[in-house]
Amino acid sequence: MNKTLIYFLFVTGVASAQIEKIEPPFWWEGMQQKTLQLMLYGKDLGDYEIEIPDRIPFERREVENKNYLFLKLNLAQQKAGKIKINFLQDGNLKSSFDYEIKARETRPNLESFNSSDVIYLVMPDRFANGNPSNDSHPSVTEQADRSNQDGRHGGDIQGILDHLEYLEDLGVTALWSTPLCEDNDARVSYHTYAQSDLYKIDPRFGTNQEYRNLADALHSKQMKLIMDYVTNHWGIEHWMVKDLPTSDWIHQFENYTNTNHRKEVLSDPYASEIDRKELLQGWFVPSMADLNQNNELVLNYLIQNAIWWIEFAQIDGFRVDTYPYNTPEPMVAWVKAIRAEFPNFNIVGEGWMHNSIHLSYWQENSPIAAIQGFNSKLPSVMDFTLNDALVSAFNEKNSQWDHGTTRIYKNLQNDFLYPETNQLLIFAENHDTNRINDFYPDVKTYKQLLSVIMTLRGIPQIYYGSEIGMTGKKENGDGDIRRDFPGGWKSDLQNAFVKEERTPKQNEYFEFTKKILQWRKTNQAIHVGKTLHYVPEKDVYVYFRYTQEQRVMVIVNNNPSDQILNLDRFKEGIAGKKRGYEISTANSFTFDRTIEVPASTTFIIELN
Repeated sequence: MNKTLIYFLFVTGVASAQIEKIEPPFWWEGMQQKTLQLMLYGKDLGDYEIEIPDRIPFERREVENKNYLFLKLNLAQQKAGKIKINFLQDGNLKSSFDYEIKARETRPNLESFNSSDVIYLVMPDRFANGNPSNDSHPSVTEQADRSNQDGRHGGDIQGILDHLEYLEDLGVTALWSTPLCEDNDARVSYHTYAQSDLYKIDPRFGTNQEYRNLADALHSKQMKLIMDYVTNHWGIEHWMVKDLPTSDWIHQFENYTNTNHRKEVLSDPYASEIDRKELLQGWFVPSMADLNQNNELVLNYLIQNAIWWIEFAQIDGFRVDTYPYNTPEPMVAWVKAIRAEFPNFNIVGEGWMHNSIHLSYWQENSPIAAIQGFNSKLPSVMDFTLNDALVSAFNEKNSQWDHGTTRIYKNLQNDFLYPETNQLLIFAENHDTNRINDFYPDVKTYKQLLSVIMTLRGIPQIYYGSEIGMTGKKENGDGDIRRDFPGGWKSDLQNAFVKEERTPKQNEYFEFTKKILQWRKTNQAIHVGKTLHYVPEKDVYVYFRYTQEQRVMVIVNNNPSDQILNLDRFKEGIAGKKRGYEISTANSFTFDRTIEVPASTTFIIELN
């Protein structure tokens, strides 16, 4: 661990207290949460007495490890400025320091991410290297090795900043980056899900200020920043895991115990206690220590750290990793505390489950969870069941019963399970799945998938590089589905960020994606409209998205043959409209009796 000692005012001839960590490093006036849990770390700090001359009410909390001292400060009346904290022994002043309370900023006039957005998921290490000087850093173990598919490749925050115009041109409105806080694992640290310092951006990505700069730059373009937050585990190289404040800070077993990954046990009425315990307290992998959110100090730490990042970096939402692996009741408190401070702040949880009943359990006000007396308070969940349907549907051409597009139709039939379908995050791929352009190696299928994702209810997310046809197979390792974006490194032979250097095929992917994303920005029926759909026939699925002012008809022909549709069947959806405009081809239609849809093609038709 790289220790930056904070030395305090030397008062006597005896050595003064030395603090290596203060967390949070500073705070703000006027927060809804009036009590601040201040954690101080340094050798034998628990042996010191504490005095606050400003008469701020506080409670001292000692723990079994004397290197830690927790103070609960009552900041209800505290204004911006410095709070002096004195360290004493036997009533004698030994040293002191000033803790800063800052004035709060006015947040930009942006909503949190919602169904009007298209989210672009990026893995910073694999996107673009804007600052080669930070590829390696002396304070962390793993150094850059671009030849290793599981190594650090050098992508960073500056690389994202350098290509915001590319994302803006594409039509992206929100950026979700995989975690950026420090991960000091000796190997495979690039994904940063085994974090070793929750208050510090990994130096190989940049600095805390650069992260704030990224938020500001996105906001200037009316785009949003979503932080990937991990409440379930820390890396075993986390400085606190290496010197635990309390023995129950993390879950520990006599012998190493892995989580059983059976996330459904939490909504299973017949689940055994041992199964629940193994899910919630088992470790995700040996390099990730499982946090005990039932420990009050741990929970307060996670609440304050989340609030600190929102306020400091002015971020616009969280995606929370491995959500059902957390103990449910403390996570309700975590969400409620964040949303009490930032009422419109959106949070989406990752719950990799393949049944809508169990998945819907985790959304706020779920009628399924209510049966068991539980309410997660979590606004949004990732729709893995729709992902299953999308990935399978277009590999099953001309299916007659429950395959092909009927998978999508049947998935949407379960939407009554969700309190708010527009809050579902929908996707065809992410950093943990096969690349869709490898699974479906043709532009035509990509166009169909994208057309569906961009017109169904929910918040669509795309994965970096899909828009130029990037490929990769999960079976070849995670590094293969997280390849470097061509042109993100100065030594790359091709720069796919610019039209002139993309291949004709890459440009076909890009231009179609851009057309659909830019159009989607303008259509309220897609953002918040109702859905009307029809039983697929001959593997042709038709649905409408509509408001009182706008109406969109989507025809998904998954049949390898051209299909002629009798429009009488769709009178309810057409609602008397006489003409339509197809977005991708710019063709106009007159709604007479029939419409012909080419094989393996999806039409998005604005009715007018």
